[in-house]
Amino acid sequence: MTVTHNLPDGPKLPYFIRLFKFITQPTGYLEDFTRVYGDNFTIWRQNKENQIVYFSHPQALEQIFTADGKYFQSGGGGGILKVLLGDNSLILLDGDRHQRQRQLLTPPFHGERMRAYGQAIQEITQQVSSEWEIGKPFNIRHSMQEITMRVILRVVFGVDEGEMYQKLRELLTSVLDLMGSAVFSTALFFNFMQKDLGAWSPWGRVLRLIQQIDQLIYALIAQRRTELGENRQDILSLLISARYEDGQPMSDAELRDELMTMLVAGHETTASALTWAFYWLDQLPDVRKKLLQELATLDVNSEPSHIARLPYLTAVSQETLRIYPIVLAGFLRIVKSPIEIMGYQLPKGTLVVPSIYLAHHRESVYPQSQKFQPERFLQRQFSPYEYLPFGGGNRRCIGLAFAQYEMKIVLATVLAQYQVSLVNKRPVRPVRRGLTLAAPAGMRMVATPQLISVNTSVIV
Repeated sequence: MTVTHNLPDGPKLPYFIRLFKFITQPTGYLEDFTRVYGDNFTIWRQNKENQIVYFSHPQALEQIFTADGKYFQSGGGGGILKVLLGDNSLILLDGDRHQRQRQLLTPPFHGERMRAYGQAIQEITQQVSSEWEIGKPFNIRHSMQEITMRVILRVVFGVDEGEMYQKLRELLTSVLDLMGSAVFSTALFFNFMQKDLGAWSPWGRVLRLIQQIDQLIYALIAQRRTELGENRQDILSLLISARYEDGQPMSDAELRDELMTMLVAGHETTASALTWAFYWLDQLPDVRKKLLQELATLDVNSEPSHIARLPYLTAVSQETLRIYPIVLAGFLRIVKSPIEIMGYQLPKGTLVVPSIYLAHHRESVYPQSQKFQPERFLQRQFSPYEYLPFGGGNRRCIGLAFAQYEMKIVLATVLAQYQVSLVNKRPVRPVRRGLTLAAPAGMRMVATPQLISVNTSVIV
């Protein structure tokens, strides 16, 4: 008996029209299609094979995230990710290699390790925010990027001063800024633009920056290998000491690739989330007031881990990641063996997209989904198939606990001293920044002394 397949209905648009909207209107692209076709829809491709199917219904997402590994290939990738992250990156691995690497990388981001990172996050936030001039507009995104870059360099790379620190900071900032530019965001979707046309071409510039970064990273790894007896707590040192089940350590190439993965996954994403959080707190004074009242209840001896457990602060962070998730979709899955999802028979080669953005805007789960309402997360617990800002299944981001922890410590530390207000109060819509969703790059804010009393001795 021949197995038939059927796919959800969906748009049949010319490729370049669809791609243009996908690049320039990332959220509108999804909202328009789901308004017409519902939770699940197919982006029909001209070759009639390897169609792209979007799923956002919780039942569909559960079936995708819990499916046996024989049905989906979810690693791999080319272009800039492979060039930037390397062949050994957790993001690009699949199957047993992915699971093996994931087990080794997870421990440094959980448990007692987190407590040690809290003080570093506080100190760095204070350093950056102390550079703001009261009443003078500044670029909020640049400040949040500076915080997250310094946090990664100290916590992950284990450097916070000296020549190595300055060189790494300068080179890493340059390559990430270039990747977030409009020209480069467009180049990600056109293979012909991914060519080295010399040091002045966008792609050529990135390749040369990566070569310089690699030289510094390999030198840093060699240095750390000579310091293993010094009980260092940075993540690089912990990974050098870690061992696979067969007793083997990570190679220099594996270490390099995972350091770059942590940088790319943890810098831009957290900076974007923090930028959105300050935007919403200024747009919604009642939300800001509730949060400040909660921060004022902290005990004088509270540690960063106590701050991170505050319910309303947690809810504000969760709602920030819900309304505009930094990544619109979870990892693309390629069907290896025919599988049924919500009654649809997907043939081999189908590209399955778990849509985080659409899952976060289902009115049946999140009434008035376009409104920023942290109270949602105080009223009920959402399943991992309804709320998934860090993806799901075995591709869920291993740094999710650290990212949320960092968000909350930064917010609390800034709000203890400053009220941060938008220069232009007009509502904004998210824009594409490379592979992520972000607030417009030019958003400017002004810092003034905090008007509501917060126990600064707890946080500062």
